[in-house]
Amino acid sequence: MDVPVALIVSVAALVMILLLAGSARRLLGVRFGAIRTFLAALLAFSIAAPLLSPILQSFQGDHDPGIGAAWAILLVTMCVVLIPMVLLVLAEALVPPGSIPGPLEVARSLRGRISRGRRYSQITRIAIRHGLGPYLRGRDSMAGAQDGPGRQRLAASLRRALDDGGVTFVKLGQVLSTRRDLLPEEFVAELGLLQDRVAPAPWEQVEPVLTAELGGAAESVFAVFDRTPLAAASIAQVHAARLHTGEEVVVKIRRPGIDQVVDRDLDIVRRLALTLETRTRWGRSLGVRDLAEGFAVALREELDFRVEAANMAAVTAAKGGGVTYPTPVSALCTERVLVMQRLTGRPLATADARQGPELARALLDCLLRQVLVEGVFHADPHPGNLMLLDDGTLGLLDFGSVGRLDTSMRSALQRFLLAMNRQDPVAVTDALLEVVPRPEDIDEPALERALGQFMARHLVPGSGSAQMFTDLFTIVSRHGLSVPPEVAAVFRALATLEGTLLRLAPGFDLIGEARAFAGRHLAERLDGDAVKEAVGQELAALLPMLRRLPRRVERIASAAEHGRFSLNVRLLADDRDRRFVTGLLHQVLLTVLGATAGLMGVLLLGTEGGPRVSQAITLFQMIGYNLLVVSAVLVLRVLILVFRRPRDPSS
Repeated sequence: MDVPVALIVSVAALVMILLLAGSARRLLGVRFGAIRTFLAALLAFSIAAPLLSPILQSFQGDHDPGIGAAWAILLVTMCVVLIPMVLLVLAEALVPPGSIPGPLEVARSLRGRISRGRRYSQITRIAIRHGLGPYLRGRDSMAGAQDGPGRQRLAASLRRALDDGGVTFVKLGQVLSTRRDLLPEEFVAELGLLQDRVAPAPWEQVEPVLTAELGGAAESVFAVFDRTPLAAASIAQVHAARLHTGEEVVVKIRRPGIDQVVDRDLDIVRRLALTLETRTRWGRSLGVRDLAEGFAVALREELDFRVEAANMAAVTAAKGGGVTYPTPVSALCTERVLVMQRLTGRPLATADARQGPELARALLDCLLRQVLVEGVFHADPHPGNLMLLDDGTLGLLDFGSVGRLDTSMRSALQRFLLAMNRQDPVAVTDALLEVVPRPEDIDEPALERALGQFMARHLVPGSGSAQMFTDLFTIVSRHGLSVPPEVAAVFRALATLEGTLLRLAPGFDLIGEARAFAGRHLAERLDGDAVKEAVGQELAALLPMLRRLPRRVERIASAAEHGRFSLNVRLLADDRDRRFVTGLLHQVLLTVLGATAGLMGVLLLGTEGGPRVSQAITLFQMIGYNLLVVSAVLVLRVLILVFRRPRDPSS
């Protein structure tokens, strides 16, 4: 075959394949990927000739087929279009879109898969070295860890393994050390020993990050810049500097390449959490997959210093008590660099014993006011994030972890604290069930008794708050209540604060001071001006409704008196309901039509006699064949909607 002829034949074949693909997709009424549709049409074009040869052979003996040739052409055309439709429906049922990655995606992820595989093997070796292999394999047996010493050994092994795992796993252990509602006390205490302290990165590695983020070298952006870091952690390190305006600042710079390490490790944490929740009972009871997702979100926010700058500004604007916060320099804050005011002072451990109670009281008042009044609070007030300033007050640092509470949650926590102050088990139970999601089968009397015993045990002067939080979380979990993440952040902050307060002032009465704060806050809420303002706001909101209420009541009473009172209900008023019903009726109608056409086709194929359109086929049989093809098209159109997976509306 000549080259021009071959080219013409190839172009004609390509055009026919494209027409075949378009016809199949149009008849099915569903969008398909271009590659999938083209491959189905190409395969149908290749196998059409051998599959349809029996139909064509039935007309070979006719010298003057007449109308039979037209029927045959129509039947063959419909069968050719039917083949890619069948292939597309089968592909949709067996290989749904997205179930197999495309070649570009495979090529793009191959490098990541290799890197993740190496990291998997490294983590597995770490776990096995510290005796955690059986728990990763899904063994639920904890016979060796049922008693106190066994749990202590397991907690120590877990802490050492997380420490060897690197930054992501150290952060994970630190987060788990605050979840007294999930882990036994041995694990909480052991994981609390994890320290986020590492050697600083060389300036040659850090300098490109600073230059890229601020658009110039450190010496040009700052009047003075100290290349020796003040402190270093696994995510960032801090340098001292001075602005051209003369203001002393500190510059927090993210370690180079840490985001790739965290992304890879977070992917592994998610996969491990899914495996543990699928294979183990303890994983399902703890909800480790939800924990992993929450941890991933929090860690990604910590990597973005713009979030920390916004948190710092929000807490500073809240004015939560007599504690000083550094102010961010917004013009110099980016994703990887945070510049903020430098607070001068000394470590918290150097505080005078006489200052301790006053400082502890100011810090507790500050945090409680942030939580209960302002709704924006520092979620990690441990001693390392506090310093004693030169003016004798406290300075609060590191706003990477900040909690937020909406108005309804703050009101519920206020009622909870005030009910605790009154030692009213009924009011405490009601407030607690507003704070946490209420299960359907809650035993409220048993919960009231447990909370009453809890208050009788802990709400006495001098009782420690750490055991109090543990017992409270035990009550919550025993009654099937789940703590929302924002509330867990509140209790985590308070539990962390307890250790800080005891370091500032040994013997500090946290419970008594918290109850005193509740009393003062209750007095503020019951103040005459505050009550008058609240009543005025409520009346202003209700006034338009109250103004219309008499007319509406009179109208309803008049209609009822004269027998004209009626109730109108509009069915399917929502457009989404109408679309659902319309789609359902559409599928039912297509199913009925397809079944009817198929039944008529079978009946016509079994009918004897009738005019012949060829030597082997009668007119009735020809119509029956065409009706069967029509039936197949309609049935395939219904099946494609059945097999197609529902799409996420948000995607």
